[in-house]
Amino acid sequence: MTDAHDTDLKNDLAATLHARGELGPEYESELVDSFLEKIDSRIDGAVERRLRRGLAEQQMQAARGARRSRGTDSWGERFGFGIVSLVVAIPLSAIGGAFAGMTGLIATWVGIVGVNVAQAVRLHPGLFRGPGHQD
Repeated sequence: MTDAHDTDLKNDLAATLHARGELGPEYESELVDSFLEKIDSRIDGAVERRLRRGLAEQQMQAARGARRSRGTDSWGERFGFGIVSLVVAIPLSAIGGAFAGMTGLIATWVGIVGVNVAQAVRLHPGLFRGPGHQD
């Protein structure tokens, strides 16, 4: 399914570049905004699916009365997620910077940070609670 989404994204990028060639630079901003909205929508969908999956897993564990095992929060998982995040950040930064300059670069990194915060919250649900907060 990821390959189909990657192909769709490549096709959308090719269509955007083709349209820019036909319409000229005066429509570049609108074309870039449209393409970035598609990327943003795809990222939002992936984050939402991951959060829903995590919530469903938590609800299943709560229903079973099980506590979260420490094995699911391994150093390898965190390290792997960090590496993948940085590897994906490189082409996304290039695309965002090339199409929308500093605004695109900032939007890209806000999305990357958002995904990493969502992952951190998934692994540690009480991460942003105050030090005196108790359940």
